[in-house]
Amino acid sequence: MKKITLPLIATLLGLTNMNAQEGLPYNKWSIELNGGLSKPSQPMTPGYYSETPSQFFHADGGVRYMFNNKFGLKADYGYDYMKNGDKSMYFRTKYSRVNLQGVANLGRIMNFEEWTNTLGVLAHTGMGYSWMEAGKDNSMTFTGKDEMVNFIIGLTGQIRLGNRVALNADFSMINNISQTYTFDGNMMADQEADRSFNGTLYNATLGLSFYLGGNDRHADWYSNDALTNRVEALENRVTDIENKMIDSDNDGVADYLDLEPNTPAGNMVDTKGRSIDLNKNGIPDSYEDYFDSKYGKGDDTFTPSDSNTAQDLINQGYVAVYFDFDKSTPKNAEATNFIVTYLRSNPNATVNVNGFADTVGNASYNQRLSEKRAKNVTRILEQAGISSSRIKTTANGEDSSFDGTSKAASKFARRVTFKVN
Repeated sequence: MKKITLPLIATLLGLTNMNAQEGLPYNKWSIELNGGLSKPSQPMTPGYYSETPSQFFHADGGVRYMFNNKFGLKADYGYDYMKNGDKSMYFRTKYSRVNLQGVANLGRIMNFEEWTNTLGVLAHTGMGYSWMEAGKDNSMTFTGKDEMVNFIIGLTGQIRLGNRVALNADFSMINNISQTYTFDGNMMADQEADRSFNGTLYNATLGLSFYLGGNDRHADWYSNDALTNRVEALENRVTDIENKMIDSDNDGVADYLDLEPNTPAGNMVDTKGRSIDLNKNGIPDSYEDYFDSKYGKGDDTFTPSDSNTAQDLINQGYVAVYFDFDKSTPKNAEATNFIVTYLRSNPNATVNVNGFADTVGNASYNQRLSEKRAKNVTRILEQAGISSSRIKTTANGEDSSFDGTSKAASKFARRVTFKVN
């Protein structure tokens, strides 16, 4: 037995050394112990037979290694103790085998994980060495061992009890090649029958698989099939779509398409989330309409709630006075009227008047030009009744944040902005 068993185990270990377990998401090794019933079918000497399988004892144990979650190898040893039935002639025999078998995880191949992570099925088949000898009372007519080769095939049902153990129910058929004696040991077997496949034995067992390794799950229960990947990919896509559909500024354009993701509430936008400015003056049309219709005349007052909104619009630069090239006289009166209305509605508020020029020409000249623009706007506020103590004037010179080579961009640099406190 040692001459056969040790080479089988060495072969298994040699094969598995090529597949290190480190870095894998599942364990590969398991130890399996089973016990149950044995039923010899043929050959039997006339007058010798078994009445019930419960009179025949079987036990086996082995080590299994999975190359992946679908295929593996196992080396196992099986032992059967056979005796006569109630109406049979007396016999006692012992049958032993060692096998190397391939294992296919049908549960993973057939995608059981689509409906259960608890039930599994393993198919196993292989070949090995068997020997039969006399049992109790040495009742066989031959002495020594009846040695043979065997072929085994079987199915193992699994119930996962936890990450470290599973309950097994196995049914296997062992077919012996060139069995010399009948299972009762009292007659030579007909080796010409079935081309020397002349011995058949069945095992039905229950047992446990003990999983070894440092991962949480064994290969028997690890699912990495294409369907699972597709489901996970679809879930990720749905999550991405949900994230993309977020509209932070509530302008009706999702953030991933929104080129102006912080548009103030109520602003009309185009399909890319940009504030609509048909007259190209740098002020969104919706703001201009709002200024003109409600606060553009200079004789209205803000409500307390509108004052908060107005302060945000002013300090974000949406309320601005624009100038023609090399001019210090304002082009538009709406912005100054808006500031006057705000300051009248908030008598404790102060305002910073900030003058700017474009980058065309001499920087010193543009500095003086920005100062003239700021002072002219300050004079308009004072003429409207705003105390000079509430106004601070600043000349900022050239605004280099705009492209000085672009006429369209430069006109937005020629301006006065405000900041209220």
